Amino acid sequence: MKNTFYITTPIYYVNDKPHIGHAYTTILADVLARYHREAGQDVFFLTGLDEHGQKVQQAAESRNITPQQHCDEMAPRFLELWEKLHIQYDDFIRTTEPRHVDVVQQVLQKVYDSGDIYMDEYEGLYSVSEERFITEKESESGEFRDITKLKEKNYFFKMGKYQQALLDHIESNPDFIQPKHRKNEILGFLRNPLGDLCISRPKSRLNWGVELPFDADYVTYVWFDALLNYVTAPGYKSDDETFKRWWPANYHLIGKDILTTHAVYWPTMLFSAGLPQPKSIFAHGWWLSGESKMSKSLGNVVNPLDLIDEYGVDPVRYYLMREMVLGQDASFTIDSFIKRYNSDLANDFGNLLSRVSTLITRNFDGNIPELGNPTETDKTIALEGEKTVKLVQGLIQKMRLNDAIEETMQFIRSVNRYMEQQAPWKQVREDKDAAGRTLYTAAEALRISALLLHPVMPSRTQVVLDTLNTRDTSLKWGRLIAGTELVKHESLFPRIDVKKKDKVQESAKEEIPAEPENVVTFDEFQKLKLRTAKVLEAEKVEGADRLLKLQIEVGDSKRQIVAGVAEFYTAESLIGKMIVVVSNLKPAKIRGIESNGMLLAAKKGKQLTLVTIDSDEIGSGADVN
Repeated sequence: MKNTFYITTPIYYVNDKPHIGHAYTTILADVLARYHREAGQDVFFLTGLDEHGQKVQQAAESRNITPQQHCDEMAPRFLELWEKLHIQYDDFIRTTEPRHVDVVQQVLQKVYDSGDIYMDEYEGLYSVSEERFITEKESESGEFRDITKLKEKNYFFKMGKYQQALLDHIESNPDFIQPKHRKNEILGFLRNPLGDLCISRPKSRLNWGVELPFDADYVTYVWFDALLNYVTAPGYKSDDETFKRWWPANYHLIGKDILTTHAVYWPTMLFSAGLPQPKSIFAHGWWLSGESKMSKSLGNVVNPLDLIDEYGVDPVRYYLMREMVLGQDASFTIDSFIKRYNSDLANDFGNLLSRVSTLITRNFDGNIPELGNPTETDKTIALEGEKTVKLVQGLIQKMRLNDAIEETMQFIRSVNRYMEQQAPWKQVREDKDAAGRTLYTAAEALRISALLLHPVMPSRTQVVLDTLNTRDTSLKWGRLIAGTELVKHESLFPRIDVKKKDKVQESAKEEIPAEPENVVTFDEFQKLKLRTAKVLEAEKVEGADRLLKLQIEVGDSKRQIVAGVAEFYTAESLIGKMIVVVSNLKPAKIRGIESNGMLLAAKKGKQLTLVTIDSDEIGSGADVN
């Protein structure tokens, strides 16, 4: 069997500002990679960025720079955060790299040659925000923005051809989609016929993407491009030994919001390309603030990453790994962070190191004492240590990381109780050898605990190992060498004064400037889509003196808006005008009439004038910058 472990995060969207979701998945991957690496496996840990697509192209155009320049400026935000979080990735892939473009084109050509890609004309609703065609039901859900009706020729992937193969694979491989409730979600999705997937965009509409190798007038759909990063990084070639060494991946770690693309699109692509399936796709939950998902619109964004500057990386890594049960949502609060920090880290782990090192320094000249002939009580701690090692290793294999951490902490607590019972500060006055046995046992328990927690808290646990002056990374009991001189250390986890809670809470909240008021960021402004629209029909809303109902044309699509301009314009005077509308506003009902957009107007006092376009050459549907 291969002694390798290949783990991936999703590749994050380059336009995003790194947030707790990105950080959690990447820390999780880093912790698992470290556990497996320290267990003696060869590990490959991949993360990176998704840099193609319409939104990247639009963002670059709005800044008057090339898309590649835009990506090059955005990418360092992630790299800097990963360094701050002590992430030890083996490869950081960007989908604009030539090595990746080459693989995407190779796979596209292979799938095309096998007959699984065909051209067809398609007419339907297209969400610019999601960069894909959507159903009528999806458009009515209110979850999709900037919807337009498109009719164009495109290339399609025969995804439906592999529906039964995917079902069979899921049924015969129970761990393929984890946790179980996510597997059931996909099985439910697959109860309905699986259609084919549009995998191209004409260059006339989008040119920032990987060009189709069999048709230079098109680029590929961003998901067909992005998902292939998982085989690019380990060296995909049809017969490459390096690739075979790593593939299939042991785990694709993802958020539950991208489950369908990873558990349906990706496997069918692999079937068509003749590649093995990953061993497991693991979808974790969301971080909540209280009972709600963190959201700027709800005003409940709390950023635990801001705690790093005051308390260090390791306590935050510990909290995030300990608090979330993999597969379920977890709630972040400042209260829970402080309690977890003070209880687990300051009181239990940090206090044990302080006690042991202080007593050895005072009573044994700072040298680790001899174990001598251990008592049954001493042997019990050793047996508990060996048992904990096996438990933790088993739980890691089962992806029960929070339980593995808790088992380690339970062992640390048992050692603290052992210290209380044995009272080496008293023993030393009556039987120094007994005190030495107790302190050796506690010090060895600290070494084992530090090694078990090292993947979670690599810096602070290294302080423990450095204090014990040991480089022995074996998890076998009894590897500390008596007579070794301890090294002085600072407080491992200084206790957080609960009175400072308000100060901590303020530091962890996303900063919102008090002045000036009513400002938006560039990213927020960029979300607004202003487009030209032609008024086709207009009529007064019955029973409303100020409202007109307008039928407008925005490019190829037609929509209805309700506007409060009847006091200033007659319905007839508006017909044929080229106005400017916010085209991606969430639909709303005004006086029971659906309004899909908002027109722009300038108002001063009692005067109002519509923002209109005089030039007929521009036409409807044009972007307004």
